[in-house]
Amino acid sequence: MRRYTLFEIEDQPWCPGVVRDGVTDYLAHAISVGRAYAPAAPLLARVLETTSEQHIVDLAAGGGGPWQSLLPDLEALGARPTVRLTDYTPNRNAFAAIERSTAGQVSGERHAVDARAIPSDLAGIRTIFSALHHFAPHDARAILADAVASGRGFAAFEATHRSDKALLLTALAPIIALFLTPAIRPVRISRLVFTYLIPIIPLVILWDGLVSCLRTYTPNELVAMAHEATPPDASYHWEAGEAGDGPIPVTYLIGWPSQ
Repeated sequence: MRRYTLFEIEDQPWCPGVVRDGVTDYLAHAISVGRAYAPAAPLLARVLETTSEQHIVDLAAGGGGPWQSLLPDLEALGARPTVRLTDYTPNRNAFAAIERSTAGQVSGERHAVDARAIPSDLAGIRTIFSALHHFAPHDARAILADAVASGRGFAAFEATHRSDKALLLTALAPIIALFLTPAIRPVRISRLVFTYLIPIIPLVILWDGLVSCLRTYTPNELVAMAHEATPPDASYHWEAGEAGDGPIPVTYLIGWPSQ
């Protein structure tokens, strides 16, 4: 299946913040409950061990990412990193909530952070979950090139997949959202209104979910972009593939300085 470059509503500047936050809150909760990124734990632990790093800068973190469920998996593998959440349009309420629930192990950057140019004071390996497909190839290469130029480890994971099966399963997301939304904490009246009374959030979840599948990069595309983003004189190791035995595998790209 070829890759289609379509727009996602939550990426648009005209998307109301209450809708964007409602969508990212749902995605973070669904990913945590479904343990979608459990297959990422050993891969991320390997990057941490190889780089001798204990800090993570999470890019395009949306509603807080998969850290609620992923941190215990990493700890079981001997890794207990601190995580700094960043986003170009940070969901500050979600960042504050996960900071409280993790006793500060995960914290959020309140100011906008461009994933293509990370400030030098944000130290650690870079991770990006469910978001690399949001970036056009030239922007994705810029994200990878910045990690290489900064000498930082990198790990990207996607729970979406460019396949017919993934599209069919994603079509169920609005129904799942109706069942999961009452469990999302903290409860927000705006989220309930735009989920049940005026169901804009489930419709955006459906559209953006289908588009995400169609925009997701394959492992071959990821590793090709990674090598294009790495200067010939740079000593950097890249790996890409698929992990997990669920109905939709987790696509990954991991890398680190070779020396």
